[in-house]
Amino acid sequence: MPKKILFVEDESALQKTFGEVLMQEGYQVISAMDGEEGLRLAQTEEPDLILLDLVLPKLHGFEVLKKLKEDSSTEDIPVIVLTNLESTGDVEKAVELGATTYLVKANYDLEDVLKKVKDALGD
Repeated sequence: MPKKILFVEDESALQKTFGEVLMQEGYQVISAMDGEEGLRLAQTEEPDLILLDLVLPKLHGFEVLKKLKEDSSTEDIPVIVLTNLESTGDVEKAVELGATTYLVKANYDLEDVLKKVKDALGD
C-alpha cells in the first residue's frame, strides 16, 4: 500500500508540481485547496503525512493544525508546515501547535522537501 500524503495548499501550480513529484516517488497524494477541506480530508482519508500551507482560504493553517492535534483520530499524523511565513513567531507557534517540521518555501527546493517528507514517514 502506498503511503498517503495530504497536501493542503491553495496555490494550484505548487499543488500540481509537487503532487507529481510525490506520485513519482510512489506516494498517493490527496489535494485540498483550503483549510476546511484539508481538515475534513485529514479526518476521512487518514493520511500518513500532511503537508500544510499556513496562508489558506476558509481556515488558516494554524487553525487546521490546532484542530488536527486536538482530534484523537488525527493527532498522531505528522504535519510538515510548508509556507512563505518566515517570522520566528510563526515558526514557534507552529511547533508549539505540534508541527513536525517547518519549511519556508523560498528556502527549500522540491528535493529538500521530498527528503523531509521521507524522513517524517521513515522512508
